[in-house]
Amino acid sequence: MILRQRLKPRVTLDLTPLIDVVFQLVIFFMISSVFNTAPGIELDLPDSSTSEAVEVTEVRITVAGPEELYLNRELVALSSLGETLRDWKDQGRLEDGTAVLVEGGRTVPYETIITVLDEVRKGGVDAVNLITAPITDEP
Repeated sequence: MILRQRLKPRVTLDLTPLIDVVFQLVIFFMISSVFNTAPGIELDLPDSSTSEAVEVTEVRITVAGPEELYLNRELVALSSLGETLRDWKDQGRLEDGTAVLVEGGRTVPYETIITVLDEVRKGGVDAVNLITAPITDEP
């Protein structure tokens, strides 16, 4: 009696095309995601040992000086900040409950930051987060 072994086909899955597709998807989502909305100015942020990470919103107010204020990337006058935020709410660019990020350099006077916060409240925004730099142990 002759016994024959049946040869089973070996099925292998080539993962190279799958890895290529996943890599292209990662690149696509990295490119199409929202980038940092801060204007291209460098600020020396104050340190805080109790700062917490917050969700990045689309509304960021950068206070570079008493006369230099940016709403996202647009230069805005301090006196018209509240009105601009109200217009954004009316247009749907700023939803209710969205937190506005406020960042100011170390050299910005405290009075200017308080005035910005007042204008933000006049604009109908109740949630405000102040951006600080985390304290590092490096000298």
